[in-house]
Amino acid sequence: MHNDFFEEIEGKVCVITGGGGVIGTTIALNLAKLGAKIAILDYKKDRCDSCAKILTENAGTKVKCLVADVLNKEMLVEAREELNRDFGKIDVLVNAAGGNSPAATTKDEFITPENFENWDDNFFGLSLNGFRDVFDLNFLGTLLPSMVFAKDMVNRGGSIINVSSMNSFRPLTKIPAYSVAKASVNNFTQWLAVHLAKINVRVNAIAPGFLLTQQNEFLLIDEKTGELTERGKKIINSTPMERFGEPEEMVGTVLYLMSDLSKFVTGTVIPVDGGFSAYSGV
Repeated sequence: MHNDFFEEIEGKVCVITGGGGVIGTTIALNLAKLGAKIAILDYKKDRCDSCAKILTENAGTKVKCLVADVLNKEMLVEAREELNRDFGKIDVLVNAAGGNSPAATTKDEFITPENFENWDDNFFGLSLNGFRDVFDLNFLGTLLPSMVFAKDMVNRGGSIINVSSMNSFRPLTKIPAYSVAKASVNNFTQWLAVHLAKINVRVNAIAPGFLLTQQNEFLLIDEKTGELTERGKKIINSTPMERFGEPEEMVGTVLYLMSDLSKFVTGTVIPVDGGFSAYSGV
């Protein structure tokens, strides 16, 4: 079983959106080491090139870099056509593009009788454009690549793996747009899993717990002291394993979901969170 599992990964054509990000790069590197044919997709050419270079140097395999915006269908179609010419049909799509925005983040956790007039710091001062940006990136940035790249899987089979978040289960204070957007990813994962089930295309998601990334570091680490913020301490105290996760700890679940070990698994959202979603606080 163990040997067959790794042999099964070898040669699969895998597209990873948001490949220049921490989670995307980590997943790509580990898949490449197992012999998968990796196509990194990112809207920033320098970040895409840097990721491809890391993979080539560390995995010793050919990696394709595709510069495309996950919100631009024409660019995605062009990327798929180029990939088909060079690598063949796509077997696996990992939708790892996503992120939050300070424009859709409140400064206050709660509105209280003492601070309710600080409109710029609470819900009433949030930017509608900030909401649009976050929702577009996380939801539409999952929807559009699925529309484009999963066409290769019709009548062949394949696996779509979306990257959700703990926020989709338990919305966190301060970041309403990100929570709503990731909850929509969960619902879309289930809907698409049903829609594609009869043509052997499986759709699942992973819901990472708390990693330190560029998107959330300003909320979790005090810039002046380098110590955990009060918010960071709350997260650690609510995580039974009492630590932040490592990007590498996402990989095992992705490997499982893209392989035939999970061939009867579709429509699931699997937490990889150190127990955060299971802990009541008591």
